[in-house]
Amino acid sequence: MASPDLRLAFVSGARLPGWVERFAASHGEVVQEELDGGLRLRAADGAAALLQPPWPVDGRPGRGGDAVSRLAALASQPRCLGAVLLRRGGYSVAVVSGGAVLASKTGTRHVQSRTAAGGWSQQRFARRRANQADALVEAVAGHAARIFADHRIEYVAPGGDRTLAELVLAEPVLKQYAALARLAFLDVPDPRAVVLKKAAADLCSVRILVSDPPA
Repeated sequence: MASPDLRLAFVSGARLPGWVERFAASHGEVVQEELDGGLRLRAADGAAALLQPPWPVDGRPGRGGDAVSRLAALASQPRCLGAVLLRRGGYSVAVVSGGAVLASKTGTRHVQSRTAAGGWSQQRFARRRANQADALVEAVAGHAARIFADHRIEYVAPGGDRTLAELVLAEPVLKQYAALARLAFLDVPDPRAVVLKKAAADLCSVRILVSDPPA
């Protein structure tokens, strides 16, 4: 998640050159600096933006005559992602490519909120919550294994509740995906169909962290 003084945006490869042009038009002449992890823009008024590709360069670099074009081309290349998005209120597992969902399973499975009660009651609710979380993790891992099996997954994309997502990816049924590179963690609300649709687009877009000019 972006810090309070940063704004996070997701821009597709096709729209990236236009975004950079508008950034320069709003903030003045821009100096570009290519980094291992992306492209930094520094504008005349002090605004800055860090443009990060959706996936690492893996021998298939983007082509173009300048850094923005190369980054846009990289983001536009097709990749097959295995997305695991979940929170206490629901989950989505999906195969994503080109910003679209190719296959998915979305559902709800409640995990009880923490209770402020004390003593025996608190222990009973804690056990129930732990059991519900275990059941959610096991179920989501099973759905992911089934959905992923018919596709050549290149990267794993976790999101939602970080702890739950890590527990799902640690399940033995997903062992074959454990060695795959993981994309940047995606902050999403309770996964629903509309949330998954937006997440698919964001996962295949350039991630941009923007800092406004100093006051």
